[in-house]
Amino acid sequence: MTVYAHILGETPVRLWGLSSRERLKRLLRQAKVTHLVEDLGSIPDKNSVLILRGDYLFDNRVIKDLVKCHNAILQVPAGKTRVTVAAHVPASRAMQARALLTETLPVDIMPDVQIETPDTLTASFDDSLLKSDPSFVEHIASENQKILEQRLFSSSYKGVTDLVTKWLWPAPAQWATRLCVRYGINPNQVTCLSLILVVLAGTLFAYGFYGWGLLMGWVMTFLDTVDGKLARVTVTSSQFGHVLDKSLDIIHPPLWYIAWGLSLEAFKPPVPELSLQLMLWLIVIGYIWGRAIEGVFQLWLGAFGIFCWRPIDSYFRLVTARRNPCLILLTAGLTLGRPDLGLVAVAFWTLLSSGLLFMRLTLALYVRTTSGSLRSWLADIDKGIYNGSMAARLFTGPATS
Repeated sequence: MTVYAHILGETPVRLWGLSSRERLKRLLRQAKVTHLVEDLGSIPDKNSVLILRGDYLFDNRVIKDLVKCHNAILQVPAGKTRVTVAAHVPASRAMQARALLTETLPVDIMPDVQIETPDTLTASFDDSLLKSDPSFVEHIASENQKILEQRLFSSSYKGVTDLVTKWLWPAPAQWATRLCVRYGINPNQVTCLSLILVVLAGTLFAYGFYGWGLLMGWVMTFLDTVDGKLARVTVTSSQFGHVLDKSLDIIHPPLWYIAWGLSLEAFKPPVPELSLQLMLWLIVIGYIWGRAIEGVFQLWLGAFGIFCWRPIDSYFRLVTARRNPCLILLTAGLTLGRPDLGLVAVAFWTLLSSGLLFMRLTLALYVRTTSGSLRSWLADIDKGIYNGSMAARLFTGPATS
């Protein structure tokens, strides 16, 4: 059975440069719905159709779940009543569903249809963005354009991430994302610029120009935030961009540290037995060890990832030895006039972080063996288990901007 789609009208208000119809088309393509029809009577029998109102903004998760939910309508609050904004029905009932959406008819005309709301249709836990964030469907109007654009940007931000990405980058990233939209810059172009900066930073580190290298490095980390947000608010994510971005994130950090270490003019470690060569090996081994632990957890224990298992893991993600926290250590070392000690701090923190991750992995294996499958604490927020907790406020709120 093929799922067709039909969009009812649109609005002149553009959100992040996109008309409502174009945004819905892109969301439908992401949900693997490629058959868009204008004439509902042209849909072959034994297929279904997803009808969407073009004057509403749909969370991408809602679209994906609607595609899977057959013989159902979606309603949202409208003052003291509710309005039907979408329906997924068999092709034979397409005209009836269209009338329900356009003529404000009571749902009694389709008594056997399943009535859903965004809350009942879609879980708050978003495992792709590592956060708990209720889904939304909002009416688009000129007076709430800025509010909706802010909602889209905030919803594009990861909940569990490092402290720099979480608290320093949101406001400038939103400004940069808007600039990219205005000048037609796409996410892959931003990622390619990040790649150039990765090479420049590594080269500068290798020749001992640490300050300039750090500047290039920090700009790169900023653009690494921008490309993802730009892709989500404009619905332009691509497999190529995802692979390029992920590969870049994983490969370059240890290469930066090696380049930094090999260019040191003086190396005076706090531990006499710690040679420069040994320290670099410890950094590389510790980095690979930590990444491997994350991969093992995600592959065999929980697709949500080790940093979303328990609140303590989410707290640890703020400072774990990923690129941004390590760049803070390198920057601090250079500021103190001891770039060698900045690298020693990276080595120590990388090994300690990987050791802590190994302990969490061991505990997770024990819990999985004795108590069954693991579950992310973020998935339990809907049940009120963490209501009022600092972790819930910290990791489920919108990005600060």
